[in-house]
Amino acid sequence: MSRSEAQPDPGGAAGDEPAGSPDAGSADAPAPEPAPASATEAAPPGGGSGKTSWVVVASLSAAQFVMVLDSTVMNVSISQVVEDLDTTVSAMQAAITFYTLTMAALMLVGAKLGDVWGRLRAFVIGAIIYAIGSLTTALSPNIVVLFTGWSVIEGVGAVLVIPAIAALIADNYEGRARVTAYAMIGAASGAAVAAGPLIGGFLTTYASWRYVFIGEVVVMAVVVLFSRRIVDRHQPEKLRIDPLSVVLSSAGLIAIVLGMLQSKTWGWVVPLDSPEIGGVPVEPLGISLTTWLILVGGVLLAWFAGRQRRLLERGREAFLDVSLLRIDRLRSGLSALGAQYAVTAGLFFMVPVYLQMTLGLDALQTGIRIFPLSVSLIFFSFAGTRLSRVWSPRRIVRVGQVVLVGAAVLLLASVDEELRHVAFGIGMFIAGAALGLLASQLGNVNMSSVGPEKSSEVGGMQGVFQNLGSSLGTALIGSVLIGALATSFATGVATSDLPADVREAVAEGTSEGVELLPASEVQGIAEDAGLSSADAETLSETYRQSQLQSLRVAFVGLIGIALLALLFSRGIPDVVEGASARRGKRGEGGSSGPGGSPDADGDAADPGGPEDPDHPDRVEHVVTDRP
Repeated sequence: MSRSEAQPDPGGAAGDEPAGSPDAGSADAPAPEPAPASATEAAPPGGGSGKTSWVVVASLSAAQFVMVLDSTVMNVSISQVVEDLDTTVSAMQAAITFYTLTMAALMLVGAKLGDVWGRLRAFVIGAIIYAIGSLTTALSPNIVVLFTGWSVIEGVGAVLVIPAIAALIADNYEGRARVTAYAMIGAASGAAVAAGPLIGGFLTTYASWRYVFIGEVVVMAVVVLFSRRIVDRHQPEKLRIDPLSVVLSSAGLIAIVLGMLQSKTWGWVVPLDSPEIGGVPVEPLGISLTTWLILVGGVLLAWFAGRQRRLLERGREAFLDVSLLRIDRLRSGLSALGAQYAVTAGLFFMVPVYLQMTLGLDALQTGIRIFPLSVSLIFFSFAGTRLSRVWSPRRIVRVGQVVLVGAAVLLLASVDEELRHVAFGIGMFIAGAALGLLASQLGNVNMSSVGPEKSSEVGGMQGVFQNLGSSLGTALIGSVLIGALATSFATGVATSDLPADVREAVAEGTSEGVELLPASEVQGIAEDAGLSSADAETLSETYRQSQLQSLRVAFVGLIGIALLALLFSRGIPDVVEGASARRGKRGEGGSSGPGGSPDADGDAADPGGPEDPDHPDRVEHVVTDRP
């Protein structure tokens, strides 16, 4: 059996609309006017007749890289920042949480402002705001200034930049070039997640965490400089933003994200370390605050969705067109994207715990061990765009999801008292390959589900699903890890050779949970508490073994999330994009007759194909195997 040979797609991939064309969802939409000579048209690198330079996507990818790099670097720099600013770990964790909440609350607002101001203007304003926040953070003398610069100002800049990136790619590239451009954006995101620990570890070890933020200022300045090369085909619109919709969406997303982020501390349902007001734990009806926040957030978002429908019924402008979620390919693409970010966040929560807290590696050594993932992610992001010439987006996404499950299994096998370098390195490389394949498709699947006038809204929805996925992945895997650690440690102590009074004291001290800390520090803590050297060493080894066991349990949880993600890819298109144009081209050159006659390869020319259910006037062509 042989699959039709892939050819360049001069007319654009099936399912992609020319930039600036009318919405394909309207059967009566007039044919698009030919682009003027000054219009930007994408061409592949190294030649071609198009005029859009890859400088555009390089600039947008650089901005995306900085957006993602920021939080990963801060996570590995906490200890140095605490010492430098004379603050506490709790204060730094609060700053990290608030940064996430800022983006959760304002992402949809940022996307809407892109429609009001124009996508390029919103992008440039956001980049400038972000650079100001980065400079403020780099120069911060205390935690208050850092909180203002990083958690607030940078967060506001990010919510303008992230939705605009997705929309501007759609404006500047078409067809196969658009698929490649979205793959580059996905590769930039993944590479930033993986390279963050390496960059942060190097700078915190040999220089200062402040240089990271100075570097961000420089990058964003260059991005703004090259923004003149970016085309914005979307004219600013005079829209009235509904204040109640802003409040409902922001409050709902804040409640859900905060609940998930704090679940490791507060517990999901049964209260653990609940927040207190006046010394009284906040546990309504004896249930964890996490549960109540997620429930309230869900109610607020349901109210928000109903509000949008009522606004449209009254002939008013909706803040977000929630009917877009009825598009099967968009709903599946966003769900798969959220699942991808959940798995990625879970993986990057566990791996540093294993490498740093269990094995005692420093931040730089950890970054080096993770680096193979960055290399393979970038490579397979581009490999995925080449595969899309012969494989459908659904097949590529599902292969990536299955490979991600295999990578998690291999990483599970590498968890031991001594790092199994080969197995771990191969596991990280394969995980990067899987994430690269996903990155090569999901952005284009989502953005090509709608016409250009809705691209900013979809860009904002992508940002929301990324945020929710990351928060959920961290919450679930963190809860599984910490819960398994508490259970394993309690069992290990109860069955150990420690004296009875020591076992009772440890059981009492850990009755409300076990803190996640470096295994190498446990012996010193135990000796400071009055244990003998022998008993302290036994307790330390018990804790180390408990960490290893809890990591194995957490990896099983990650495998479960990766398997569940397969359910979300059912609605992703199962057709090879651009197949109709390629078959038509071969038919012109080697067919022996009109529609239905064999082409040069002996295949029957397919005069038609199934309708795209989301765009009834668009006909897709499936490349089939010959019998």
